[in-house]
Amino acid sequence: MKNSNVKNAFEQLNGVGLNPLGTAITSLKEIFTWEEAQQNELKGYLISQNFKHHYENNVFYQKVCKESNVSPEDIKTFDDLHKIPVIPVNMFKQTDSHMLLSKPLNEIEFEMRSTGTSGIPSLSRRDSDTVDQCLFGIYAMYRNIFKFSKGAGLFLFPSPEEVPEMGMVKALNMFSGLFDATKCLVKRASFKPEEAIEVLENWEGRHTRHIIGPPFLVYKLVKYLKKNNIRLNLDKNSKVINLGGWKRFTGMEISRSEFNQECSEYLNIPESAVRDMYGLVETNGLSIECEFQNKHVSPWTHFSIRDHKDINKEVRPGRRGVLFIYDPTSLSYPAFIQTEDLVYLKENHQCECGRNSQQVVYLSRIKGAEIGCCAINLEKHMDEVEQKKKSEKVEL
Repeated sequence: MKNSNVKNAFEQLNGVGLNPLGTAITSLKEIFTWEEAQQNELKGYLISQNFKHHYENNVFYQKVCKESNVSPEDIKTFDDLHKIPVIPVNMFKQTDSHMLLSKPLNEIEFEMRSTGTSGIPSLSRRDSDTVDQCLFGIYAMYRNIFKFSKGAGLFLFPSPEEVPEMGMVKALNMFSGLFDATKCLVKRASFKPEEAIEVLENWEGRHTRHIIGPPFLVYKLVKYLKKNNIRLNLDKNSKVINLGGWKRFTGMEISRSEFNQECSEYLNIPESAVRDMYGLVETNGLSIECEFQNKHVSPWTHFSIRDHKDINKEVRPGRRGVLFIYDPTSLSYPAFIQTEDLVYLKENHQCECGRNSQQVVYLSRIKGAEIGCCAINLEKHMDEVEQKKKSEKVEL
């Protein structure tokens, strides 16, 4: 498709009542082959249309836009996206966060939470259409990058029944629909590596086995294997998939290179089979690593990197800065988010895996930002429960 035809094609879909974003999501394989200019035109169209929706349906956000002297007339192409007013991510923790809604509260289907070290939850609300687009988009990325349709998933995270509003668990549990067998081993804030080993051994010869969870729990399993000199032999196409961040609640950071090396040694998988994912509760997508461990941003979402000393100034790929996310999948609130994450984008838009996309490298939280995410909150809670059990045994 020529660059000049992208916008026209999607406007025609819109004109006959079809969802252009839905078409883009179901055409992910093809769009990943588009040149950067074509993808940018797609982003410009989808994000500008989404901006118009929020401007017209959100009193609070329209006021923010007027104060910035920006209206839908100013956002026509990809080159205009940087003008769109963004919402600082900490606004989702405020008691009046319902003001961010572009849909009435009675249309909200689901509330997702993430709690940092302060204990104040970040609350993002989604209506039915937003939930649809969120699920379709994540599954499209899962299928495109992992190609799962069978096998077994060892889930090192609590079941959604225990933590129904935790975003990390919701996203990871979506893998369950792609496997023949799954086992969730974090129960009542407790995880026993011995049980994980037993499950993996029982699945041997029956399924291709995958391990999925936040890094700290996979790390705990691998450290147990190392301590007890146990080496498992997973399968040819087995993968270790992580979501939730590499910093622990104690402040210690898990070394990614050490993690990859020890997963390879004690699970008998190539380091390229260890995959990390990046996402925020406040947005609807995940950036997922391919076999070359490059985190691909979905081509309908735009990552803008800003100078941390002047957030109005965009920095080029290869330079670190504060991440701004423009996500057009949300209709319930403007998912134009100023994060508290320091990142950079790879300079080469084309990956060795054959996909064309922005590729993000997470570095750290910005100075002064609260250290918090679903994984940190989960680890902290599990540690507190474990310490309580130990103290109760001492008292007995």
